[in-house]
Amino acid sequence: MCSCASLRTVCARPDGLIKVRSFPTNREVFIICSFGCNLRGMTAAAAALLPNKEQRVAVRARPVAPAVMYQQWRDLLFLHWEYPIATIAPTLPRGLYVDTFGGKAYLGIVPFFMRNVRPRFLPAVRGISHFMELNLRTYVYDEAGVPGVWFYSLDANQWLAVEVARRLFGLPYEHARMESHIQPSGAIEYRSTRRGAARPTVFEYARGAELPAASPDSLEFFLLERYRLFAVANGRLRRGTVFHRHYPLCTAEVSAWDDHLFALDGFAAPGRAPDHIVMSPGVDVTMFPFQQVST
Repeated sequence: MCSCASLRTVCARPDGLIKVRSFPTNREVFIICSFGCNLRGMTAAAAALLPNKEQRVAVRARPVAPAVMYQQWRDLLFLHWEYPIATIAPTLPRGLYVDTFGGKAYLGIVPFFMRNVRPRFLPAVRGISHFMELNLRTYVYDEAGVPGVWFYSLDANQWLAVEVARRLFGLPYEHARMESHIQPSGAIEYRSTRRGAARPTVFEYARGAELPAASPDSLEFFLLERYRLFAVANGRLRRGTVFHRHYPLCTAEVSAWDDHLFALDGFAAPGRAPDHIVMSPGVDVTMFPFQQVST
């Protein structure tokens, strides 16, 4: 056992301590946190960088930099599945690591509505500023321990938004044909067919009972309260920042869900109901410039 074997750092359970039994750098090791979480599939180097509670809360602060864009995110349905760390890790670019909660990694599908999307210096424009979006994501952190989101795809039915996001931000937006319908009961029928896909992805959901705000040690906080997004542009890892109030939460009454995005983005479909479901009426979002991340 090398001298690094006594390394201690903070687990994704904010008050849990990781104990590394061996430390062959950048090789998979068997790691157990003080809560007994099995972090099998995570390298010791990655475990050493896991963000602590203070880092996870700190990213909620509004940056001092000038904003570049304003958006409203409405009627977000968050569907999450537990997924093997060892499967997710090879899909990430250099400089990013799989974030975990209780030793578990997640892939999430989020259908929602974008409203009043506009640059800082222009008003919202009818026909351009309102569209639908559906994304597949996982949760990551960089070498500075900054937690955020890594997107595998973002389907949208606004041509200009897709092209601008691809070219300016390096985000993996995809063109899609999308439609929605609000039933008299308030339930949302949501349908998306990515360009080239053989079939649509379909959801039907409605707001349920209100929930309290997510506390920093909760799974909801881990999954939803993410204020950094990562992308690769011109071969360089970049990190963008968003600011909004904490998500107002409610239960979701889901009568139809779909994991078709997994296959579209190269993952094996879970083939089971989501492990975690929650909904938010939405937040008003301010977006700040992307910055290059040192790796």
